[in-house]
Amino acid sequence: MTAPSPDSSPAPTAASAVRIDVPGGRKVTHRDVAANGARFHVAECGDGPLVLLLHGFPQFWWTWRHQLTALADAGYRAVAMDLRGVGGSDRTPRGYDPANLALDITGVVRSLGEPDAALVGHDLGGYLAWTAAVMRPKLVRRLVVSSMPHPRRWRSAMLADFGQTRASSHVWGFQRPFVPERQLVADDGALVGELIREWSGPRLQADGADEEALAVYRRAMCIPSTAHCSIEPYRWMMRSMARPDGLQFYRRMKRPVRVPTLHLHGSLDPVMRTRSAAGSGEYVEAPYRWRLFDGLGHFPHEEDPAAFSTELVNWLKDPEPDR
Repeated sequence: MTAPSPDSSPAPTAASAVRIDVPGGRKVTHRDVAANGARFHVAECGDGPLVLLLHGFPQFWWTWRHQLTALADAGYRAVAMDLRGVGGSDRTPRGYDPANLALDITGVVRSLGEPDAALVGHDLGGYLAWTAAVMRPKLVRRLVVSSMPHPRRWRSAMLADFGQTRASSHVWGFQRPFVPERQLVADDGALVGELIREWSGPRLQADGADEEALAVYRRAMCIPSTAHCSIEPYRWMMRSMARPDGLQFYRRMKRPVRVPTLHLHGSLDPVMRTRSAAGSGEYVEAPYRWRLFDGLGHFPHEEDPAAFSTELVNWLKDPEPDR
């Protein structure tokens, strides 16, 4: 990354940019837990069965601020973690392949002292939630994925669907060395705000994206080394497609998901097309429910947090999710 100019603002620290409150005055506990050879920052709220929330790009745990409160009010122990290399978690020199990142997640479940968890993942967090449910099924009680198809569906769409390839142009752009990192931190992370605006649905665009929320994400991306670590999983996902480690991973992902699964998607998602995500149920040998949010884009949990949280809580409480 380029060094900041003498008149630029100092780089934010993880503590100042990440250990922040959620709206509404609800108390959130910040702490670090050890798992899979690294240290992970988590934000925790409420008591009850564990629900572990996994963020996507270009965000961190704070993207789940509305759901943390809703889940706690509904009687759950809601925990949002920062993935490896992001937010307040360790920035390690390696370990950004999906298999290792999924072991980070299941390791955090164990470190929290719980026998299992309901995993809720968005974007990259959803990709890793799919992976964790295959690799460590005994630690996953239920699975909720938003704005991300099953990894094998994602791979097929990226290779065979020109529309999806074009929609994911940022992923191809990430394959360049050095340049993407510099772009993400330039002008105090201005690109992060632009991406979130562009990927959101027309409702959020019409109302005007919350500038204060965008500033939170921009500051978090400008924590040293975050931009590089945020991009590394996407570099692995693309560059490994024809490598032995990538082929082995995708063969491993042929094993079906055997936990109840809720799949949520915005109908106007410009990053992950609906046709790419739909059909992921073929990899689930358990109750599978598909829910399309009309008029929402890539961030349904932030664009309409009330509707998203209601759908999530009602499904988690449903004793018969196959209905």
